[in-house]
Amino acid sequence: MNRILILDCGSQFTQLIARRVREAHVYCEIHPAARGTELAFIKEFAPAGVILSGGPNSVFEPGAPTVDPALFDLGVPVLAICYGMQLVAYLTGGDVKPSPEREYGRAEVTVREAGGLFAGFEPQACITVWASHGDRIDRPPPHFRVTGSSANAPVAAFQHESQPIYGVLFHPEVAHTPRGGEILHNFLFAICGCTPDWTPGHFIEQEVGRIRALVGPAKRAICGLSGGVDSAVAAALVHRAIGDRLTCIFVDHGLLRLGEREQVERTFRAHLGLDLRVIDATGRFLSVLAGVEDPEEKRRRIGHTFIDAFEDAARHVAGDVGFLVQGTLYPDVIESAAPRGGPSVTIKTHHNVGGLRPDLPWALIEPLRELFKDEVRQVGRELGLPEEIVGRHPFPGPGLAIRVLGPVTEARLDLLRLVDAIYVEEIRAAGLYDQIWQAFAVLLPVKSVGVMGDGRTYDYVVALRAVTSRDGMTADWYAFPHDVLGHISSRIINEVKGVNRVVYDVSSKPPATIEWE
Repeated sequence: MNRILILDCGSQFTQLIARRVREAHVYCEIHPAARGTELAFIKEFAPAGVILSGGPNSVFEPGAPTVDPALFDLGVPVLAICYGMQLVAYLTGGDVKPSPEREYGRAEVTVREAGGLFAGFEPQACITVWASHGDRIDRPPPHFRVTGSSANAPVAAFQHESQPIYGVLFHPEVAHTPRGGEILHNFLFAICGCTPDWTPGHFIEQEVGRIRALVGPAKRAICGLSGGVDSAVAAALVHRAIGDRLTCIFVDHGLLRLGEREQVERTFRAHLGLDLRVIDATGRFLSVLAGVEDPEEKRRRIGHTFIDAFEDAARHVAGDVGFLVQGTLYPDVIESAAPRGGPSVTIKTHHNVGGLRPDLPWALIEPLRELFKDEVRQVGRELGLPEEIVGRHPFPGPGLAIRVLGPVTEARLDLLRLVDAIYVEEIRAAGLYDQIWQAFAVLLPVKSVGVMGDGRTYDYVVALRAVTSRDGMTADWYAFPHDVLGHISSRIINEVKGVNRVVYDVSSKPPATIEWE
């Protein structure tokens, strides 16, 4: 089949491999490296090619990720990256040893043999790559040729003499390897023979058919509509599949931005023509959040209360409701748990991944679970959703509860709403909204001394956050023009009673996350 299987050995870059493959319009899935020991699974998956990711382990460590060496005899092309290459060498008789000097960061690799992964490269070309490894391969396995080397790695790339097995000891998927895209394209198209047919239209056709078959001819579904792009696209997809058997429920949990409830009612009824039920549960959510400061506990309580509110609303939906639609995305899944049970580390629980209670009365439909944010936007445009929905900045399921650090109260929420409204209004006025991936304000649990009208104040500090990103997996802080940032700060301090200091967050992801909680 025309798809790639990525076996995750625990690299922080595994998701970037998937992004690069998807960007080439080839479908791929990430599964833990352990699935590489199940030949029956691989044969059933029938990949056009297999990619072994990098990882933090040494191949010598007990319990280190591994695969069945018989994988290499299936005739399926294999691209082994960093740890994956060391694993191939280790399993097939090469000489893998701790490197005298860890190679991390930019390195220079000399192409010893043009062709294969390096088709289109000049022989003996020196290419800049991003390396991250503590072990190296001193001698390639029998029947493997060295196709690249560096000062610190005599075997920086190799390929089998007769089988389609290739390895590189660097990361072609990261931007710091400028010609990495060419290497991946050579593997996908010249070696694996893939066809670039993974498009929004193709995804919609497949997903609509899958949803229609899953729900069947009689069941109904409800969708948790938040007003953001994710739930909107999820709802539009399911609506295309089952029509008026979908009911969208918008729960106003009192944690929304200024005027958001009214905007959702106006926009979604007008543009999507969906059956939309609006539930005011402000008091209910504020009650369960009273006195709670821990962000994970906030998420858990919000998730459970959200479902309680859904159950109440669902009782008023006629017919047999069997499914709950959610706009869960791939980065949500990746950060909440290791992809497909792989060895990566949990960062935080996402509201629509880990916040649901185990005795959920409906089966989940998560049509966007394998997509990144930019892919969701493309699907939304293909579905005909208006740009005001598709281009909207992400907004977390728990809403302002995780942007009010510390206890959540109605007064603190109202204060933050005003700050956030001014912030976004000024970003739009400056023509910067579409340049920014996400912008929001955070109310800090501290107060500071200030001076207003010759008098002493002791008021809240708010932090402003704005980042640029492609898919939310990594992000960098947005460099505002100083006059714009200064004007925003001045408006907030002068117009929002209770705030006397504004700070700007200049941390990237990683090491920080985009949200503060």
